Amino acid sequence: MAGYFTYYPAERIQLLGKTELSFFERLDDEEKKVRMEKMCTDITPAIIISRDMSVPKELIEASEREAVPVLRSPSKTTRLSSHLTNFLESRLAPSTALHGVLVDIYGIGVLIMGKSGVGKSETALELVKRGHRLVADDCVEIRQEDQDTLVGNAPGLIEHLLEIRGLGIINVMTLFGAGSVRSYKRISLVIQLETWDQNKHYDRLGLEEDKMKIIDTDVTKITLPVRPGRNLAVIIEVAAMNFRLKRMGINAAEQFSNRLTDVIEDGDREDI
Repeated sequence: MAGYFTYYPAERIQLLGKTELSFFERLDDEEKKVRMEKMCTDITPAIIISRDMSVPKELIEASEREAVPVLRSPSKTTRLSSHLTNFLESRLAPSTALHGVLVDIYGIGVLIMGKSGVGKSETALELVKRGHRLVADDCVEIRQEDQDTLVGNAPGLIEHLLEIRGLGIINVMTLFGAGSVRSYKRISLVIQLETWDQNKHYDRLGLEEDKMKIIDTDVTKITLPVRPGRNLAVIIEVAAMNFRLKRMGINAAEQFSNRLTDVIEDGDREDI
């Protein structure tokens, strides 16, 4: 608007507020046309005017010539800029889709993964019965809204639905109420369910922390072996609560390891 177009980002949405338009009105008629012709290019996605202010005729002429959409908003410039930025970051964020179940457990978004038939949906159903909330079953759409922020939701076709083998498809919101579902949730923890393998070593202390990369974000991953008699819903509940404790700086595995080290050192001193 000031006339310096050397580094003008024409490929971005242009936002004009009270300050810009009041400055524009001080220009002479010829300069107004020149400025608007330079602002409206064939790659400019849109120009938005805040506070519902009137659109200058020079802008209308230039925008019609280059087919640039001109929009108005009643919002103030600062608020409009904030809302627009958040909206575009959400809609244009990198995205992917994973096979699994996403559940909100004690405020922690837990993505339950594993091969078909391992019991993901049945475990999610038990978690819903225990008061937790289903986000998505079978297919989880994930978008990276920030460098370390992954948000998951269900495709519109299967939202609030849960597939139980032998029973069919059930509507969780209809059966358990609106409090049993939510539209989206930030993913903080991945639970990988797999059939118990006697030849495989499973972490028994919890000192090791695996990571799973989703898009460009590393997410804490816990592998749970599945076999008859294990109450997976309770175990996953505890995993979510333990994850919260770790984020608060309380790590039971490290505390036990430190105690064990102290006991060994005390024993060595007594031997001396």
